[in-house]
Amino acid sequence: MINRKNYPKISIITPSFNQGNFIEYNIKSVIKQRYPNYEHIIIDNRSTDRTIETLLKYPHLKWVSESDKGQSDALNKGLKKATGEIIGWLNADDYYLSGCFHVVVDYLRNNKNSDIVYGDYLLIDVNGNLIQRRKEINFDNFILKYLHVCYIPSTSTFFKKKIIEEGNYFNVNYHYAMDYEFFLRLHKKKYRFSHINQFLSAFRLHDSGKSFLHEKKQKVEHKNALLLHNDGLNRVHPLFRFYIILFIQLFARIKRIFIKGLKGIYLQQWNIRNL
Repeated sequence: MINRKNYPKISIITPSFNQGNFIEYNIKSVIKQRYPNYEHIIIDNRSTDRTIETLLKYPHLKWVSESDKGQSDALNKGLKKATGEIIGWLNADDYYLSGCFHVVVDYLRNNKNSDIVYGDYLLIDVNGNLIQRRKEINFDNFILKYLHVCYIPSTSTFFKKKIIEEGNYFNVNYHYAMDYEFFLRLHKKKYRFSHINQFLSAFRLHDSGKSFLHEKKQKVEHKNALLLHNDGLNRVHPLFRFYIILFIQLFARIKRIFIKGLKGIYLQQWNIRNL
C-alpha cells in the first residue's frame, strides 16, 4: 500500500470562466498524474456554459462557482483553500503532461533551496494539436525584469506553500500580467527560482484566450509592474524612460536568444511540421 506521507501534498489551483470545452481535459490531466497525494481546487466565475456540468462529474474536486473580481482574485481564493506543501496554477484550458508531479517533487527533494520551479511546455492549438515545443532558459533576473514578455510559463510553475504563508498573494489590480508582477515581487523578496529542464505542461493558444484577446492591456500591465518594482526607472523622466525601456528590452531579448543559441535550445525546439 502507498504511504501518502512519503509524497508531499500538491495543491492545483484552476481559475475558471466559460472554458467548458477544455476543462475536462484539464481535470483528467491532473488525475492521470497517478500521484497519491493531491487536491484540485477550481474557482469558477459563474460560468454559463457546460463547465458546472463537468465539475459535477468529479466528486474529488474542491470547487465553487461564484462571482469574483477577476483571475487574480480567483487565484487568491484558491490559494486560501490550498492545504498542499507544493502549489501549482493551471488555467482551465491548459493541462499537465504525464509524470509532471513526480518530476517536480523529485526536483524539490534534491534542490531544497529552490522556492519556485518552472519547466518547459508544449504550445498547442484549440484542438490540442502540437504547434511547438517551447524550451526555456535557466532563471535570469535581468531577463525576467526586462524581457518584453514574461518568459516563465505559469502553466509549468510550482512553488512552495511557505510563499503564501508569508503573505504573498496575487495583486488583484492586475488582470493580464499578474504572473509577471507576482514573479517580480517574489524575486525582490529573495525567493529562489529554478528551471526544470523537462516538459511539464501544455499551453493552449486559441482566439478566446486572454493572452490573445487582451494583448495590448497585457503590455500596459507588464510595464506598470516593471515600474512598480524598479525604483531606478521611476526616477527617470517619462520621455527618456520610454526609450530606456525599449533599449533594455532589446538587450534582454538578444541575451535570451544568445543563451538559447549557446545551449542549443533552438536545435531542440522544433515545429510539429518538421517532426
